[in-house]
Amino acid sequence: MQALTAFVLAAFGGYAGSWYFGMVEGNFALLLFLATLVTGVYWLAERFHFLPARQKAAALMEAQAVQRRQELLKMGITQVDTDTTPARAAVMAQPWWLDWTAGLFPVILAVFLLRSFLFEPFKIPSGSMIPTLWIGDLILVNKFHYGLRLPVLNTKITEGTQPMRGDVMVFRYPPKPSLDYIKRVVGVPGDEVAYINKRLTINGQVMPTAAVPEFFDEDVMRYFKQYEETFGERRHRVLNDDDRPGFVPGADSFPFKENCRYSAEGVVCKVPAGHYFMMGDNRDNSLDSRYWGFVPDKNIVGRAFFVWMNFGSLKRIGSFN
Repeated sequence: MQALTAFVLAAFGGYAGSWYFGMVEGNFALLLFLATLVTGVYWLAERFHFLPARQKAAALMEAQAVQRRQELLKMGITQVDTDTTPARAAVMAQPWWLDWTAGLFPVILAVFLLRSFLFEPFKIPSGSMIPTLWIGDLILVNKFHYGLRLPVLNTKITEGTQPMRGDVMVFRYPPKPSLDYIKRVVGVPGDEVAYINKRLTINGQVMPTAAVPEFFDEDVMRYFKQYEETFGERRHRVLNDDDRPGFVPGADSFPFKENCRYSAEGVVCKVPAGHYFMMGDNRDNSLDSRYWGFVPDKNIVGRAFFVWMNFGSLKRIGSFN
């Protein structure tokens, strides 16, 4: 078992190392599931085989010690060391290969269940959602709001709440589902979404905007025009860059692209059933549905709702719209 366990742990370590150095395309959900499964098998083996075996060996050792004392007493020897505690502790101690597997199972299981069905942490890697989310924000994503999904497979098992316009959603990037993206929902199934001359229109209705003080982006040391955009009763802020044109350059080929019409002024798309149209709040610096298409329901990960840490600015901690 020691050799087998060493091989298993080396395989996990090798995979993690290869992922870290970019040699393989990692899947953390799959890695966590396998870790839970493997350590669970060891935990069951410890609970029902290895632990009873050690307990039996400890009981046998104590019985032999009692028998030896009795035999020595018959011989008139009364000065006998009767403390078997150190020997019992040595017999009952978990070997290293169980300590690193069965011993970690409760912690790994708790993380697996929490991450899969309740809340998952993410780190914002880019500025596409500025000013709502900044680079380096550590956020929490609600995994059950849109319905519970099976880990790894991402198959929905409960209905939950349907995504609404204005939600900030984490999803699997359609061109490469191993990547997680975060954008704002601007179009739900059946909507006609138009982004023309940097104004957002949904089903023929222009989304109200109000100018607010310019936003200073410290990463590029520039000011950008900032607006408060309203979806019904929900408000959020967006940025525009006057130096960027309104048209969408280099849109990819994607499913249902025939639902979209591109022009020099922008794009108009009809959102197909079971799909969503996503855009970043940093409108001129966001690679979103304008470029790679619609997000299918099966790609949804969860609803982002809280910044729990930003080591560069503790003021960032809190909920967001």
